[in-house]
Amino acid sequence: MDFLADNAGPFLLVTVVLGGGAAWQAGRATAQTWRPWWQGLLYMFILGAAVRFIHFALFDGTLLSLPAYGIDTAVAIGCAGLSFHTTRAQQMARQYGFLRKAA
Repeated sequence: MDFLADNAGPFLLVTVVLGGGAAWQAGRATAQTWRPWWQGLLYMFILGAAVRFIHFALFDGTLLSLPAYGIDTAVAIGCAGLSFHTTRAQQMARQYGFLRKAA
């Protein structure tokens, strides 16, 4: 994984900030429309390819690198999963308020 050590700035900017932000919004949108979690997972594989293309186009990264695509997709899946979980928990608490613990 020496490509990550050599390109920490572009990785943080493109993969974490841009890709993670897009994944957060996609996970949130998936949860808000009451769709299943696996549907958001499918979107993250497409987003991983888009993030890989941005690395290729802007920072002269490798386009067809399976390890780099895997890392980009894993970051996107993590952000989308966290967003989906928090949004769905807020929805469930709002819709089913009687399920909350009594304080």
